Parts: sequence; structure tokens; C-alpha cells
Amino acid sequence: MNVKTAAVAAGSDAAKGSHLVNVEAHKRNVGTEFLPALFENRSVNLAAAERRIATLGARRTVKKAFQAAWLIRAIECIDLTTLAGDDTPGKVERLCAKARNPLRADLREALGLGDYDLRTGAVCVYPMMVATAVRALEGSGIPVASVATGFPAGLTPMRDRLAEITYAVGEGAEEIDIVISRRHVLTGNWEALYDEVRRMREACGDAHMKAILSTGELKTLSNVYKASMVSMMAGADFVKTSTGMEGVNATLPVSLTMVRAVRDYLEFTGQICGFKPAGGIRSAKEAIAWLVLMKEELGNDWLKPDLFRFGASSLLGDIERQLEHNVTGRYSASDRHGMA
Repeated sequence: MNVKTAAVAAGSDAAKGSHLVNVEAHKRNVGTEFLPALFENRSVNLAAAERRIATLGARRTVKKAFQAAWLIRAIECIDLTTLAGDDTPGKVERLCAKARNPLRADLREALGLGDYDLRTGAVCVYPMMVATAVRALEGSGIPVASVATGFPAGLTPMRDRLAEITYAVGEGAEEIDIVISRRHVLTGNWEALYDEVRRMREACGDAHMKAILSTGELKTLSNVYKASMVSMMAGADFVKTSTGMEGVNATLPVSLTMVRAVRDYLEFTGQICGFKPAGGIRSAKEAIAWLVLMKEELGNDWLKPDLFRFGASSLLGDIERQLEHNVTGRYSASDRHGMA
């Protein structure tokens, strides 16, 4: 089996992997009314979560063409990101060029990808860089995502947070990554969190909204579960672990907690929500662990960019190195796979 065939197989047969609903028919998560009964008595056992995560690495890993196929799928789920104070139009344009052509031509040919339409899931930038990214990606089908709402702390007045969403959408962003107020979680003010996220969802209009929970600051997995559920009830299309700027970012136990919340939300409401781990995911091996988690917990439909994304800037380079090893049997220097 060549890599192109394996790549298609890795995301096919969706009906067998899906849970409870026809995912292909879903549009957006419209949310629900505030329903404390869905989360208020839920608690998450850290030791149990860690035991479940330990099983991911205990099995035989995927090899050869199948490993390459999983890594191709990981590329398609990357939100290629630059969120730095020194971002310039040129830097964003280079990132967009990489999003259009994420894998070197010689590797594409050697892997048998042919005319396979390989591209990243999105490009994520600050609001001021949205227009640049939209121009650079014109005709590619790659959406532009923008962080907003006082990223990363979210401690600006609500009127300014909503105005930032409006600005980014007006510049052409199709996806908005908002940050929640962590104080509402830490004080247990769940209705305030619901109202906040609901207002942000309304400001997004037709743009899809990802709710960043900053899980490293939420103290407990029970808080992570509850914040996930409240954000989905308020209409988040994705729940996202982190800004990438906290002391602790995406971890597998946190991700397990969030995808279980996504699964429960689907069971309770019939509505579908995506998941995005972000921050600290840098290696191809880690990417495969997250893909395995999604497949086992939610099914094959959550192996597609409609419902799963990695927030990453350096992950793509390591995936390219691993794919080059698949082709040549040797690891190349990391500077052979830069963003430029």
C-alpha cells in the first residue's frame, strides 16, 4: 500500500468510527440554554485519566506507509500559527506559502502523493495580520483563523473584546480563537462564563469560534471538563486547550478530559463540537499520540480538520523530518524544513 492510499484509508470508513450521529450532515454547534445539570456534579479522577493515557503508548505504533499516512493526516489538521510581536507581512506571507505547500516536492513524489491536495487546516495570526493572510491564501481554500478577545490573558473590557472579533471577521477571518475569562472558572461562576462565551459567539457571526480554555491555569481536570461543557453550551464550535503561552499547555490527560466532554455533549444534545490541542506539541510522535486519542475516543470523523486541529508552529518541521526518514532512512537537519 502506498502512502496516498494509506492516507485516504486513515480517514475513510467514517460511519464505523463515528458516534451516535451522522457527522457529515452537521453544520455548526448552535449551543443550548444554560443547563447546569449537564456538568455541575461531574468530577474527573486524575489518576484514572493518566492510566487511560498510558495505554496510548503501550500498543504497537504504526509503521512504514501507515505511519507516513497518519503524519500526512496530521499535516492536514495543523493550524499553522505565528503569534509573535515581531510578525511582519513578509513573515505571514511565507507562513501562508508553507500552508499551501507544506511538504517538499521531492518528498511528495517519493511518497506517491501525486496530485493529492495536501495543505494545512488553517493559518492562525493576530487580527492585524488577517488581511495579509487572506490575500496570501486567496484561492487555496485554506481558512484564516485569528486570535481575539484580548489574547492571551483575556483581561480587557468586554466591549473591546467584542470589537476585536468584529474587526478580525471584517478583515476576512473565517475562524476566531477566543479566550475565556479564567476567573469565572476558578470562582465557579459558570453562568457568567456561559453569558460571556455566548456574546462572543454572536459577535463571530458566520465565522467558526474556538474557545481557548487555558487549561494550565484551571487547576483541576474537573474544572477543565466543566469549562468545556459550558463553552459548548454557549455555542463554541471547537474547544481548545491553550494559548500556547501558559506555563503548562496541551497535555494528553487534559485532552482526554476535553474530548470526553465533547463526547458527552454529543450524547446529551446531539450537537457536534471540534477539539484543538495547542502549545508544546512539537514532534511527529506526539502528533500521532493525539490522533490515536481522537480515533479511539471519538472516531474517525475527528481525524479531519473540520473537527480536529493542532495549534502549532514547529510541529510541521518535525513531521517533514520524519517523512524524509520514511523515504531515505536518514534524519535530516531541522533547518532543511523551515517555514521560509
